[in-house]
Amino acid sequence: MAFDGIAVAALVHELGAKLAGGRIDKINMPERDEVVLTIRAGGENHRLLLSCNANYPRLHLTKKIKENPLAAPLFCMMLRKHIQSGRVISIEQSGLERIVHINIEAYNEMGDLGQKTLVIEIMGRHSNIILMDGDVVLDCIKHVSLGTSMRPMLPGREYIPVPKQNKKNPFELKADDFTHPLDYIGISKFSAGIFEQMQGESHEVFNGVMNDIARGIFAPYILFNEEQKPQEFAFFGSEVFCGDFIRRFEYPSEMVEFYYGTKDVSDRIRQRSSDMRRVVQNLIDRCINKEEIHQKTLRSIENRDELRLFGELINANIYAISSGAKSVKLQNFYDENWAEVDVQLDERKTAVENAQMYFKKYAKQKRTADALVVQRAQNADELAYLEAVMQSIVQAEDMADLSQIREELQVEGFIKRIKNKGKQQKAKSVTTKPLQFVTLDGYNIYVGKNNAQNDQLTKSATADDIWLHTKNYPGSHVIVQAKNGQVSNEALEEAANLAAYYSKAKGSSMVAVDYCPRKNVKKPAKAKLGMVVYDNYKTAYITPSEERVKKLSLQ
Repeated sequence: MAFDGIAVAALVHELGAKLAGGRIDKINMPERDEVVLTIRAGGENHRLLLSCNANYPRLHLTKKIKENPLAAPLFCMMLRKHIQSGRVISIEQSGLERIVHINIEAYNEMGDLGQKTLVIEIMGRHSNIILMDGDVVLDCIKHVSLGTSMRPMLPGREYIPVPKQNKKNPFELKADDFTHPLDYIGISKFSAGIFEQMQGESHEVFNGVMNDIARGIFAPYILFNEEQKPQEFAFFGSEVFCGDFIRRFEYPSEMVEFYYGTKDVSDRIRQRSSDMRRVVQNLIDRCINKEEIHQKTLRSIENRDELRLFGELINANIYAISSGAKSVKLQNFYDENWAEVDVQLDERKTAVENAQMYFKKYAKQKRTADALVVQRAQNADELAYLEAVMQSIVQAEDMADLSQIREELQVEGFIKRIKNKGKQQKAKSVTTKPLQFVTLDGYNIYVGKNNAQNDQLTKSATADDIWLHTKNYPGSHVIVQAKNGQVSNEALEEAANLAAYYSKAKGSSMVAVDYCPRKNVKKPAKAKLGMVVYDNYKTAYITPSEERVKKLSLQ
């Protein structure tokens, strides 16, 4: 859904009603392309989100609270200097353009009362947030030079308005020259499609909707697809989607946050985790390559027992071996048929020295084989751990989850801590909570989202709680909290579904999920976070279902 002029009009109407006259108490920039203004109005605090994100530019009230950077960006400092403690005079939209002006009355450094304007231009990748004093740009999030655009946007320059589109103003509609909805400013293709289904080729229907918009009458709703995921949103014409799954909202901001919130966070998590994904994938590839090398080495020494045999046969036939011989045929007394064995010799060595040579080669290869047993086990443990980390990154739901995973990788020595001005920056400890679900019969189920949570979940569970994990797949540790030492079959089945759903086997069918009482789960000494062994377990087979997950009550 394009964030069109109708969407802007609905939000401007809501924001004007709720924020006009309010004072700006706080200004933050949790993201480099996002500004959040905390405005005290009507006896309560409102958090206004302004985003010029290239994919999801928008403005709306938000209830989500993000962690702010330790050092405020320069644009944030500029906003605090000029408009913090200021009063919102008005919030305006020109016609049906996707440009919003927030007019703010504030005192300057000299104590004089003046007016500043915060402009939000919603134009895809060209979106911007601009602070102006009159017609002069004080600063903007995205600096645009003259060399890259015919519309430069730099501090100290005069603000150049967005060029007018070659489209008609829908509020100056005349019946005799009405054409197609897309010929008018602020109408997206999806909105035009709704008009068409409303028989909107007619002047009367189109004009009726425009009159409602002018009067601030909107009916926000989201249209969901067959997978029950948000597909489109609009503010009028819900009646044309009879039979489709629609969710209506009281306020435009509530709807926009619901629609964009998950998409925006998902994109940002994917972007922010790209470096960790790359590092972890390289480490996984390194483990796989190590195993291939180990396998190759094992193949090269798989006949090492033959070396010991040769040494023993030479020792048993020392006096029968001629000096300077290059080879000798000796009977293998370990073979029931006493078969002859062709033993190669170094003609420069005596028989005793040849026997010692074979014993030394055998001893060396045996040491190599013994070392490989340890190295392969360590490598397999590291590979299992890293695959679990990768799955945690995939399952991360917010920036706090990513921070906890990054901290874990730093503690384990897989990535370096960020250095600041030559000094090692002390990592800020991040604690997040596992997912908690409640079954219809009242059992609590906990799902770890990363190794740290998996580790803590297993440690804190009681002996009779049931522990679950997918067999042979990285994924979450799942704990079902027992009641009087018992867990119902229904709760166990829901927990198995959660274990399969929150694992790498999410898209598979008939996934094997091991389960046992928590008392049967142990963490080996010096094992990494989330790494355990278990015994006396049973296995359930289940096809992961997102629908079943959604039906559970998430606490």
